[in-house]
Amino acid sequence: MAEAGERMIERLRRKAFLPESRKELSIRFGIAEAAQLLNCSTNRIRMAEEDGRLPPPPASENGRRPGYSVEELQNMRSVLGASPERAPLDVPAVIAVQNFKGGVGKSTVTTHLAHYFGVQGYRVLVVDCDSQATTTTLFGFNPHFNITREETLYPYLSIDPTQADLLYAVKHTPWPNVDLIPSNLELFDVEYELAASGADGQSVLAARFRKLKQGLMDLARNYDIVILDPPPALGTISLAVMQAANALLVPLAATTPDFCSTVQFLSMLDQVLSQLSSVGIEVDYSFVRLICSKFDSNDPSHAMVRSIMEQTFGPALLPVPILDSAEISHAALRMMTVFELEKPIGTPRTHKRCKANLDEAMGQIEQLVRQSWGRIAPASEEELLHATA
Repeated sequence: MAEAGERMIERLRRKAFLPESRKELSIRFGIAEAAQLLNCSTNRIRMAEEDGRLPPPPASENGRRPGYSVEELQNMRSVLGASPERAPLDVPAVIAVQNFKGGVGKSTVTTHLAHYFGVQGYRVLVVDCDSQATTTTLFGFNPHFNITREETLYPYLSIDPTQADLLYAVKHTPWPNVDLIPSNLELFDVEYELAASGADGQSVLAARFRKLKQGLMDLARNYDIVILDPPPALGTISLAVMQAANALLVPLAATTPDFCSTVQFLSMLDQVLSQLSSVGIEVDYSFVRLICSKFDSNDPSHAMVRSIMEQTFGPALLPVPILDSAEISHAALRMMTVFELEKPIGTPRTHKRCKANLDEAMGQIEQLVRQSWGRIAPASEEELLHATA
């Protein structure tokens, strides 16, 4: 059954990424949307194209602008001084997306968050630490056929490491500013090895915790945002990820079992962090937030549970939930996120509503990152003009 399932995944992947069975990014942004992303006017873009600072976008067959690619947007940000990149002394945000309850959309949140930051112009590294490798699959790689154990975190974290740093594992993705460290089932061997490490297990574990954090911080010098997708269980890798992160995002669905499970997760995490601290392994988060995922605004039970969440967690619960949308499911079937879709899969209205919700929900996390750098949202040209008038 496993072999049959793997063959089917490969067939789906090849069908989704024809003709070369390789994922490509073909989304385009019109000049108005590009100006909004760059916080400038369309006039400024046109002037830069006219004076040669920016290459003019090629005209399509019917004479209309085809729009700008993500790569072209990155160049525009560089030319126009509109990059959101952190300052050299700003600490890269290392965000762990974690909950021990399965089915809360952890990997979906991870990939959508990565692609949102990619659209906004940040340099992003995604690290798939889960041997189930859902995030790796959503990035267009088949963990069984395309990824070997030597391309995961394993050679770096194993009892007998063969790699001294993590640079070997970084893979480029179709997004010019989003990289990935992939995973596959064999990464779980790290859990077995450390569990069988014998009487010296505690010191080995402590060393591995510090090693992952050091390796990620070395890599993070080249990125603004690092997003970690750990396993949905309290294991060695999960604990190492919790210690390596400097921010924590907890997705949970609006159901009573998910709420109860998340309370248990937070209680367990509190105990574990206290134990780590007692042996000299410090954990310091710039922010800890919960985000309600798969929220159905038409379901009264969801509204009730969300109200309970608000009463319980207060401002730690982000105010904008991620809506349960068929567009997210349709995109996932194609091993994509909504941010990668060239055109709506369902109705244009559903797509627009879903995209607007994701922009708002993910924008909340962007604001938290920028606040940790001591910055607020960049002002648009219109706001600056009003301020000086």
